[in-house]
Amino acid sequence: MAYRFRLHQRFSLSSALVYERGFREGRGTVSDLSPTGWHISGNLPLQRGEVCAMRVVLPTGSRVLVSAGIVRWVRGAEYGIETLVVDDRSRVHLEGYLQTRITDR
Repeated sequence: MAYRFRLHQRFSLSSALVYERGFREGRGTVSDLSPTGWHISGNLPLQRGEVCAMRVVLPTGSRVLVSAGIVRWVRGAEYGIETLVVDDRSRVHLEGYLQTRITDR
């Protein structure tokens, strides 16, 4: 796999996550995120190239829904997900949370 520079800074956290692939639901944890990508782990196996939906409540209490994300890499039960479709409200919540993380540094 070729090395690529990240366009967005990632931020560590540990929040419970629900994700779906087709009609199956998995539960896990999001361990870092950016506006365009999440590192998750969970109990529903995913394969590279699959599309899934994800729901998480951020530490601020804001809910974020990713309607479609594509699995970019797999390491056991850990997955790198590129976010493809995020509704406007979720995008505002996510960007607001990430902005506070940037200013807290």
